[in-house]
Amino acid sequence: MPQFDYDLFVIGGGSGGVRSARLASSLGKRVAIAEEFRYGGTCVIRGCVPKKLYVYASQFHEHFEDAAGFGWHVGETRFDWRSLVEAKEKEITRLEGLYRKGLENAGVELLSTRAVLVGPNSIRLTATDKVVTAERIVIAVGGHPTPHSDLPGRDLCITSNEAFDLPELPKSILIAGGGYIAVEFANIFHGLGVETTLIYRGKEILSRFDNDLRRGLHAAMEAKGIRILCEDLMQSVKQAEDGRREVSTRSHGTILVDQVMLALGRVPNTTGLGLEAAGVAIDEKGAIIVDEYSRTNVPGIFALGDVTDRVQLTPVAIHEAMCFIETEYKGRTVSPDHDLIATAVFSQPEIGTVGMTEEAAAKRFEELEVYRAEFRPMKATLSGRAERMIMKLVVNAADRKVVGAHVLGHDAGEMAQLLGISLKAGSTKDDFDRTMAVHPTAAEELVTMYQPSYRIKNGERI
Repeated sequence: MPQFDYDLFVIGGGSGGVRSARLASSLGKRVAIAEEFRYGGTCVIRGCVPKKLYVYASQFHEHFEDAAGFGWHVGETRFDWRSLVEAKEKEITRLEGLYRKGLENAGVELLSTRAVLVGPNSIRLTATDKVVTAERIVIAVGGHPTPHSDLPGRDLCITSNEAFDLPELPKSILIAGGGYIAVEFANIFHGLGVETTLIYRGKEILSRFDNDLRRGLHAAMEAKGIRILCEDLMQSVKQAEDGRREVSTRSHGTILVDQVMLALGRVPNTTGLGLEAAGVAIDEKGAIIVDEYSRTNVPGIFALGDVTDRVQLTPVAIHEAMCFIETEYKGRTVSPDHDLIATAVFSQPEIGTVGMTEEAAAKRFEELEVYRAEFRPMKATLSGRAERMIMKLVVNAADRKVVGAHVLGHDAGEMAQLLGISLKAGSTKDDFDRTMAVHPTAAEELVTMYQPSYRIKNGERI
């Protein structure tokens, strides 16, 4: 039987990698983890966590405005970008320390280096050029923003990676993309006082979300003052004489802004990883191909999280790691469940959603009942804000099962988490109807929509 330096070697210190390493080591396995940058990965260092902190920061100007309707007189306000950046950095440094401490307490060997495969069971540590071996290898290196390298002037643009640490807040910005990252940053920058334009080649933002929520958010963003240019794209970026960016677009002429941000999706971090040397197969996007148990085509090599391009969400990577541990070290064959994943877009207003959109469900089921409510939330009555909420349940008429739940409005993400439990449990519309409302809340609409707003039969609304 071959002897290895480690029972498990993890490449990548993000959510999936850290969870794999920590759990395996707690079971008595010899584990090492290699990370070339900072522990915590995209989510903690340059993704979900700093983004949510910036979302909070960007909401305060509306809170100050709303306060007047409730009798508060806030007075003059002023925003300091550098203070936010410094506070963010302090928080993610604290979180990185917790990740490191958790690994160290579990007995994991932490290696601050890039690691590349040189064979099916061999890894080279680039910092020392040392080659180590492992019985099992987990690749959890995540992804990075699509570079869009064919765009003339690409080097004059930033991505979400740089947006968190700009030396100063721009007065104006153009954001390319229509996914959740583009939409969230458009709301962040606008909330911080930046003149914001969003440009997207599709007909409507957030292509994989329910159409009612897409249209509702679009309208709300434009009402706030965010300019949205759909069915258009950038053709080139040049530096103007005053240092700003001149952006040539296909349909809206030249746009002059201080910054251009590319939010055009993400791609797996597989370049230069040594996958060819180990014989690991990838797809046309560069994502590592895995089976339902996160196994690659090479025995003993596994891949988790965004590098597999299955579902690019932090909780999914963690879940895949836990399934890997159950299957490989606890003798219980468990595959990740990627069905009915609740998710949120931290736009303003938020989107929270779980299950099928109306459009997808109409293609799958013969008849649907759609329950929809649109209303002005109580908080907006005294503040005078015109923002509206949308609640929507998509129900399969044959068995009354709720197959989709969608919310646009304040705290929609929090609602989506709880709705996810209900849909995962297979709840029917009758279960919703039997549930007492919590009053007065916006969420009570989810259990008080007793009659369908409309039906869809054979794909046609009736």
